[in-house]
Amino acid sequence: MREIITLQCPDCKNRNYSTTKNKRTTTGRLEFQKFCNTCRKHTPHKETK
Repeated sequence: MREIITLQCPDCKNRNYSTTKNKRTTTGRLEFQKFCNTCRKHTPHKETK
C-alpha cells in the first residue's frame, strides 16, 4: 500500500515536496536532491513524519 510522505529541507526546515512510497518494499527513509525555493539551492530533502 502506497502512502503519502512529505520531504523537508535540512537547512531551512521547510516542507516543500510531497511524494508517495510503498511502505512494504521501502522501509527506510527516502532522500532526494531537490531545489529549495527558500534556500535558493539544491539540498538533500529527507522524509519526515
